[in-house]
Amino acid sequence: MTTPDGTTIPPGPAGTPVTPAADPAAAAGPTVAVATYPDYPSAQRAVDYLSDNKFPVERVAIVGTDLRIVENVLGRLTVGRAALAGFASGAWFGLFIGLLFGIFSGANWVAAILTGLIIGGIWGAVFGALAHAMTGGRRDFSSRSSLTASQYAVTVEAEVADEARAQLTRLNWNASQ
Repeated sequence: MTTPDGTTIPPGPAGTPVTPAADPAAAAGPTVAVATYPDYPSAQRAVDYLSDNKFPVERVAIVGTDLRIVENVLGRLTVGRAALAGFASGAWFGLFIGLLFGIFSGANWVAAILTGLIIGGIWGAVFGALAHAMTGGRRDFSSRSSLTASQYAVTVEAEVADEARAQLTRLNWNASQ
């Protein structure tokens, strides 16, 4: 294969490489935003409406703009709560190991499961408490982070934008009645 500047690209293990401009799947035309929505479920509803009305949804994208990370603080994290969370996660792992031993050994499988559950929970609690204590109080709260957008745009390829706009206008008109 020869590039536009005249150099030759040798074939690799997967065959002869193709430049992105020559790949028809990668060379999708320009896109147009046909509608914007304040939340993701509304944008999803619009694409679902397009799909229900036989619009070629493979030419649609939902694009979130003005992204931000939101961290919701759930509560104070103490050594006791860290140990409790560690116990829970350790117990799940211990349950898994106990199930494996119970299935593949000839011993009492209930005892193997309970032993794995208890030992996993104890070790999880110890490691959870130690990990929290080692932070030295720098992060004494638990939280959950999420990535959100301030608005969501439904974009379509330019050549089908008028059809999409007309269908979404019908959706909005029907919703307003």
